Amino acid sequence: MTIWQPDANETLIARSAVNFATGAAIPVADMRWFRDTERRDIQDDLPGWPEGPRFTARGKNDRRLRKGGKFGAGLLLVATLGVLESLAGSGSTGSAARLGTPEDPADEVEDFPVMCAAPGTLARTLPWQLDPGRRPEADRTHMVVTDRRVLVLGLQDNEDDPADQILWETARSSIAAAARKDFCRYGTDFTITFTDGSWCRLAGWNSNCRNNVTPALENPLPLTAPEDLTPGRRSEGHPPRVTSPPVAHSQYSVPATASNSSTMRSASGSTGVEKSSRSQRFDAGTLT
Repeated sequence: MTIWQPDANETLIARSAVNFATGAAIPVADMRWFRDTERRDIQDDLPGWPEGPRFTARGKNDRRLRKGGKFGAGLLLVATLGVLESLAGSGSTGSAARLGTPEDPADEVEDFPVMCAAPGTLARTLPWQLDPGRRPEADRTHMVVTDRRVLVLGLQDNEDDPADQILWETARSSIAAAARKDFCRYGTDFTITFTDGSWCRLAGWNSNCRNNVTPALENPLPLTAPEDLTPGRRSEGHPPRVTSPPVAHSQYSVPATASNSSTMRSASGSTGVEKSSRSQRFDAGTLT
């Protein structure tokens, strides 16, 4: 059994199962795209990524004509889709109460990018295993947040001998912001914006996963006040400690500390970033 554990001088804050998110609104339902800042598809430009599914957002004419062979069935379909389109236009997909109003219709209804990254930015280095459409169905990916790093781990499909593999890591100082996104099916979506302006949209295995990861990514980390330390730790002169939320759902328990001898390390090491305080914005472009 090879389970990732933090270094002896490192504090584990959160570990949660995550993937790239999936569209919920009718035009983009069950779809996702990888974009540059001009909305061009960049999946073929991501180094080392295998071939994956290619999607085309459903336009009004496409939705009307794609189905319905017989004339009568076609009329019924057109009428039904007309109602659905009105819901989709307001950001709904069959359950308006559940999905609510999109925060950003351009990125949640008209398109659904799960990566927005200019060439050379950090989001482009994220591992392809985060994409459910590319990895084996039984495999899983976890995000780990410590007081020093953010990592993505791959879990091999072996219940009897679980093994973690470091797929990606970066210094937590490269994270500019993490934000929960409410327009999604199960309350699981969130975005991470890096300091170079690139960003990604991920989904937790459940809402608890999202709710554990997002506060763990806050900078600076919340600290335990000295008066909240135990008398023993105060007498020992310990500095304030990172306040750690509970580790989210995992397929197995994860020890909070470990010796250096059991720590796994990435072959490639940490990824450098280009620092910028401004987020990248999409320019008008053609959806692919």
